[in-house]
Amino acid sequence: MLRSADLSNLPAEPNAFVGRESDVDELVHLMRVSRAVTLCGAGGIGKTRLALRLATRVASAHPGGVFLVELADLEKGELNGHVAAALGIAGDLAETIGGRRVLLLLDNCERVIGECAELCRDLLGACPGVSVLATSREPLRVPGETVWRVPPLSVRGEESEAVRLFVARATAARPAFELTAETRPLVAELCRALDGLPLAIELAAALVRVLSVGQLAERLDDRFRLLAGGARTAPARHRTLRAAVDWSYRLLTPQERLLLRRTAAFRSSWTLDLAEWVCSGPGLAEEEVLPRLCDLVDKSLVALDSEVAGQARYRLLETVRDYALEQLAESGEEAELRRRHLTALGRMAGRFKEVLAPGTRTSWPVVERYVNLFDALKAEVCSACDWSIAIGLPETALRMLTDIRFLLIGSGRKLDMAERLDRLLALDSPQVPWGLRGQATILRAELALAAGDLEPATRYARTGLDLCTAAKDVYGEAVGMVVLAQLTGEQDTLTRALETARRSGDLVLESMAQGTKARFGLHQGRLHEARRAFEEVLAISEELDNHYGQTSSHIGLAQVARRSGDLVSAKRHYESGLALLRRVDARQHTVSCLAGLGRVALDQGDLVEARARLTEALVLSRDAGLRAGIARRLEAWADLVAAEGDQRRAVLLAAASVALSGRRPDARTEEVLRPARDALGEVVVGLLWAEGGNLTADQAVACALDGALPEPPAEPIVPVGQESRLTAREREIAELIARGLSNRAIAEELVISPATAARHVANILSKLGFSTRTQIAAWVIGGR
Repeated sequence: MLRSADLSNLPAEPNAFVGRESDVDELVHLMRVSRAVTLCGAGGIGKTRLALRLATRVASAHPGGVFLVELADLEKGELNGHVAAALGIAGDLAETIGGRRVLLLLDNCERVIGECAELCRDLLGACPGVSVLATSREPLRVPGETVWRVPPLSVRGEESEAVRLFVARATAARPAFELTAETRPLVAELCRALDGLPLAIELAAALVRVLSVGQLAERLDDRFRLLAGGARTAPARHRTLRAAVDWSYRLLTPQERLLLRRTAAFRSSWTLDLAEWVCSGPGLAEEEVLPRLCDLVDKSLVALDSEVAGQARYRLLETVRDYALEQLAESGEEAELRRRHLTALGRMAGRFKEVLAPGTRTSWPVVERYVNLFDALKAEVCSACDWSIAIGLPETALRMLTDIRFLLIGSGRKLDMAERLDRLLALDSPQVPWGLRGQATILRAELALAAGDLEPATRYARTGLDLCTAAKDVYGEAVGMVVLAQLTGEQDTLTRALETARRSGDLVLESMAQGTKARFGLHQGRLHEARRAFEEVLAISEELDNHYGQTSSHIGLAQVARRSGDLVSAKRHYESGLALLRRVDARQHTVSCLAGLGRVALDQGDLVEARARLTEALVLSRDAGLRAGIARRLEAWADLVAAEGDQRRAVLLAAASVALSGRRPDARTEEVLRPARDALGEVVVGLLWAEGGNLTADQAVACALDGALPEPPAEPIVPVGQESRLTAREREIAELIARGLSNRAIAEELVISPATAARHVANILSKLGFSTRTQIAAWVIGGR
């Protein structure tokens, strides 16, 4: 008969239960509507502890008893007798339980998963009052079962569940332990590195009795050796981190073990296609990869991550990956797996290049899928490059990068590709074709241009162009000419770039060349020419269904409209550009649209809207890590805070913008400084200018977003002059230019030589950052 002396055998909690408050609440509700709930998760993720807390919460709903049945050490054939003994039953289980409201907590079902499934099916069918709460590394797969995947503890922020657990267990190990401003971020990083895995965090926290937090963080590279001192009373599988993973690994079939260790070739995540390309081979046919992958997901060793580009994405917890890497190294397959990984990513890149090939009309949704897919797999691209560098064979990696060049330069994110590309190009590998090396060198120029490093960008572009010309690589030559034209602005180079792009038959390149022509027209004040060129780019891009190109055109047309005083059209074009890229993270274009909308709002006097848009733009630029982009955004912020009446911050941000961009102050800078001098005086502005020029990018961004002013310097600051200021004679000549006088007429008016007048005009153009007299005239008239 069912034991009645004690209707619960749940053990008391050995220490405080930390975190998972919302998980417990959700599971309490789930237990009300489902009679069979299985908590699934990797070893050490806290299934048992969560199940015990949950069983205690719902015990009152089960007056017939709540019984824990531990199954970890069972052998096959022992299950029914073990459950009966736990419940104090001598006869038939189902008959004895009858209609009583009983909760069975079956802990660690994986060793006898099949028998557990049969027992649950029989009891749930015969006993209407029985509920089952199971913990397992894979589902039971019984009718009516609800599978609840136990997630890691939250690791975001310095007050996360994982950090709270670490502090609680560290305090138990060393009562004097407390978080400080120095150790708090280290603990947060430690918990992230341990995947929020409770067992790993508890083992690490116990070590604070002999190690500092800093020492723990430093030694985490060998986590299995470090985290090897659990409580003696804990089950053997939980005394060390390795034992927890070993336990799961031993329960796998040979094919599952094979696939698990091969997935360690992926640094971060993978798709099914990549798994089939990389992980199939001896012992595992390509058609067997999917079912074995499903098995590993069910057994909580592979995590199903978010969907990307219409495909499921998978990953390993870092702890599981470290273990799988050890197995891969011991197998002798690692070199071949790395080669297959590189080849597979090269194949994906080649497919992307094919959809953009001249003559191909690929719809934007197809391009969009590739953009999002490579964005999600950027860690794999980096890993493949690293392997190429390690083995000294750069050709496949160089081809992969040049095939996805539009993604690298269009994403606006710092992917650390510049350094990797440098190392690939530096390898002594004569088998790399000249044309490929030339295209890769031109790509390096584009990355330098995106970072604002113009001198090396020009050098790379010329070198790459020479290589492509020597190799008779028409496509590479066309790309090189376009990039060189973007860098130099030379009319002859621009004309040749257009001709070469047309000769290549690539409409995308032709639109880039036209876009370069349009941007230089805009910069030099030739607005009609710029508008016509941008409209041509827009027409080509619409024909190709190229949303990147269309957005770039809309940005250019918005800039023309704003310069022409048509703020309504400018806003419309910026909004159109923003809408075209709403489903891809094209950061550079997005930032340009947001910053443009902020500028338009500023022109219209809507400071609230301007601040909102410019905040979005600056945050995205900061997160992308592109110094030149941050500098441009800070320039707009200087105008904003000046309009809001904060002249001090305006000067600081203007100085930071000039310093970070490496340019000279110009007319736009002077528009901020002139009213600041009137309000604050020459000396104060000089001091602020010196202070702002010494700000780091992070300090300048904080100054803009949070109003954080720099700490007072230890040494006195010497006021610094601003080169954008015109002398009295130069201001006089600028006024005459605004009246439409030629150099000769200016000379006659001021009784100076024409050569002296010409020299003054050249100085004015240089100081103000202008290229035409029309721009000088507009600036003078605008400042009256």
